[in-house]
Amino acid sequence: MSWELDEEHADFRDACRAFTDRAVRPLVADAEASGTFPAQLWKELGAASLLGLVTPEEFGGSGGDALAVAVLSEELARASGGIAVTALVSAYMAGPHLVRSGSPEQKRRWLAPLAEGRAVAAIAVTEPGTGSDVAGITSTARRTGDGWVLDGRKMFITNAGLADVLIVAARTGPAGHGGITLFVVERDTPGLSYGKPLAKMGWHASDTREVLLDGVEVAADAVLGTEGRGFHQIMEGFQLERVALAAMGLGHAAECLGLARAHVRDRAAFGAPLAHLQTVRHRLAAMEVELEAARLLTHQAAARLDAGHPEALRSVARAKYAAAIAANRIVDDAVQLFGGAGFVEESPVARHYRDARILRIGGGTDEIQLEILSKGMAS
Repeated sequence: MSWELDEEHADFRDACRAFTDRAVRPLVADAEASGTFPAQLWKELGAASLLGLVTPEEFGGSGGDALAVAVLSEELARASGGIAVTALVSAYMAGPHLVRSGSPEQKRRWLAPLAEGRAVAAIAVTEPGTGSDVAGITSTARRTGDGWVLDGRKMFITNAGLADVLIVAARTGPAGHGGITLFVVERDTPGLSYGKPLAKMGWHASDTREVLLDGVEVAADAVLGTEGRGFHQIMEGFQLERVALAAMGLGHAAECLGLARAHVRDRAAFGAPLAHLQTVRHRLAAMEVELEAARLLTHQAAARLDAGHPEALRSVARAKYAAAIAANRIVDDAVQLFGGAGFVEESPVARHYRDARILRIGGGTDEIQLEILSKGMAS
């Protein structure tokens, strides 16, 4: 048992940090201002083997693991939540469905382009009236002579405006967990359209839209995995997604802790640097404790997920909850330590403050994680 990253993952962390500093940070300001993901980053991420960590090597991946995804997520989020989530949704929230459940042809068609940054993926599950209650989706897929016709609306879909392929959940059977099927839908399919980019509190550099399904015709081989098993496939996919989101929280928190430490050393008040005040030092120490505790939980969850540990799902729920809460508290403390300067839009801590808030909602709310952890307590 070790509380440290092994040499392989530590080296990978250093490589991710160097990539982020070189290729991502210089693009953040323009991406935030324009509200767009820097398109040139896709091929750079692919060339650096950062989009295929869970893709088999035969399809252009690097055969990595969930812990590597956590490491990458933290490092990218240190620079920008919007940029980070764009890449992570394609590679580690939508793409893995094709890795796990794709037919041989679906894998040949999509896995290498996604791993190389030549294609982008999105997953369309959430609807205007259905978020946490995945079993309650109302979009439908009805069988035709040689395929399916999809109808419905999806909301808050990250990468919708960028995606070459969407993983779409639709109801193919009666209400409940067993009536949902996933479909692989290509971008230019007739009947598939998109709303305007949504103006969000944070993640300004990410593309988030409504997706409209109006008589979208797909062939029989567009089914992803097994008909009627979509709910279970979505739940399986949530595990890596939640590890990535938890680790994004670590990135926001770590970046803000570093910024706050530098600020209180440099900023003078009452004739001395702020760091000379005990209340300031103690606040920084408490921020560090919360960050390290969340990182340990997140790395444990990733390692257990990789190992197929019987407590993996509960570990993931603990990490997602704890890291999201810790990130929001730490970035809030950083804003407080910066004072008025932290409330200015261009301030990095203000951006991290905005970006971190969604982590308590996306990928399963705080309440969903607590429900997972509390099941069986009353029996």
